[in-house]
Amino acid sequence: MTSVSSSTSTTSSGVSITTSGTTNSSSIDWSALIEAAVSAKTTQATTISTSITNNQAKISAYQTLQSDLKTLYSGLASLATSVVNSLATNAFSTRSASISSTGDVSASSTLSMTIKNGAATGDHTLTISQLATAHKVVGTTQSSQTDELGYSGTFSLGLEGGSSADITVTGTMSLQDVVDAINAQTSTTNVQASIVQVSSGSYEMVLTGTEDAADIAYSSTSGDDILNKLGVTDSSGEFADVLQEAQSAEFTLDGIAMARDTNDISDVLTGVTFNLLQATPDGTTLNISIETDTSQIESALETFVTNYNAFRDEVIAQQSTDTDGTASSSAVLFGDGTMRNIMDALQNALNSTVGGLTMADLGLSFNENNELELDTSTLSDILSTNLSGVTELLSAQTTTSSSQLSVVNTGTSPQSFTLDLTVDSDGNLASASVGGDSSLFTVSGTTIIGASGSIYAGMAFTYSGSTSQSITVTSTSGIATQLYQVAKNYSSSTGALQTLITNLTTRDDELQQKVDDINSAASTLQTQLQTQYAKYQAAIESANSTLTYLKALLSASSSD
Repeated sequence: MTSVSSSTSTTSSGVSITTSGTTNSSSIDWSALIEAAVSAKTTQATTISTSITNNQAKISAYQTLQSDLKTLYSGLASLATSVVNSLATNAFSTRSASISSTGDVSASSTLSMTIKNGAATGDHTLTISQLATAHKVVGTTQSSQTDELGYSGTFSLGLEGGSSADITVTGTMSLQDVVDAINAQTSTTNVQASIVQVSSGSYEMVLTGTEDAADIAYSSTSGDDILNKLGVTDSSGEFADVLQEAQSAEFTLDGIAMARDTNDISDVLTGVTFNLLQATPDGTTLNISIETDTSQIESALETFVTNYNAFRDEVIAQQSTDTDGTASSSAVLFGDGTMRNIMDALQNALNSTVGGLTMADLGLSFNENNELELDTSTLSDILSTNLSGVTELLSAQTTTSSSQLSVVNTGTSPQSFTLDLTVDSDGNLASASVGGDSSLFTVSGTTIIGASGSIYAGMAFTYSGSTSQSITVTSTSGIATQLYQVAKNYSSSTGALQTLITNLTTRDDELQQKVDDINSAASTLQTQLQTQYAKYQAAIESANSTLTYLKALLSASSSD
């Protein structure tokens, strides 16, 4: 009988299958075959994932630029506009005051002041004849503050010209109880009670008005005359012992004699509160100077320099190259047009000339490393000699063609336009429009405010006229205003940087969906191959079993 043998060697995709007499399924690396097939499918997903990672790096870089620009324009807000009202404040509106005296008196112990932003600057003289004082009376000595008084009655208490309240006293109440009953009504009566211990076993009740220049008013309405019993009033109903008379403050400002019922005087100079502390001796005058607090302008410019350089450093980092002259791997925005446009716009604003002045007049310059620097000595000099020029150079300025339209606020995006005003038959302001569009401004009484979201947002005016008319509004932008607008526009939620971020985010979402689809298809293929190869393995095992059986038969036949 002839002997049959088989020997085969096959190579496919790097996988070797060898049989010698039989085919051994365990010699086939099924996992490698499946992995190779799946890997062929997922290679594209890996490439796409790399694109996603690169886009995410760009998004992060854009977000950093966006954040730096927001910091930049936030710091510029106080320099971008110079008109102050309830809508806004700025570095040009802050005020400081100095007080000196002629004569032998301490100015700081005689007067203190509180000054609001935007108060009128100028010099003033002040003399104080007398301070406003509150009415204060005292009763006779009582032997105890806690023993029952034994008095029962009701009395009315208050300040002349003000509200009063009834105070009821019962026979079981002590001096302390009476004081407590009076103080429970202080918010209504503006009269406060207290107990003074004169000596051991000696107590007196004191009544004090909580407002200056007003006498305490008292009347007994029923029962015992309580305050008379306590020695506060005499038999005629008058106060028996007056510790302090009520009087008004009397002073002279710039030669004008005035009187007020308080020592805290806020209705003489707009935005200024005088706190009178003591009368000035004869021949003594307080000299007051109210000025712009230029330290706020200096501080704002120093902040700008810091913020500008921080943004510039980030731009420089995105332009870095390796030693071979190629873009650094960290410079993911290398050659980015939007980033370059922003820097160009900022530098153009810095190079502006306004009113004949430039940034150099402020002490601003670029050093050898192209970093912005501020010479505070130069800035201090021009602030002391030409504050109005600095204000015009930095901030927005708005004027109108009619004295009846006053500028309240220029906003940080000033516009030049013609404002059409319409009044009703009674002469009241009815509407304000530009080019026939009345939605761009809202009217409240005589106030005209730019509508939120419009290009006129932040602008505000007051109108004192009584006829309909068209008024020309002219605005100019200083360096700080221009820088503010550039930084805000590019970093806003609708700005160029956000558009790039949104587009990249959308693209990443689309790419990620492709990756997910590819991985899903690969996963399906893997399952299919595992099932298919399992069938192959079972078939091989079955063939091997048959071959073994046939070989056994052949071997038996040969033996016969």
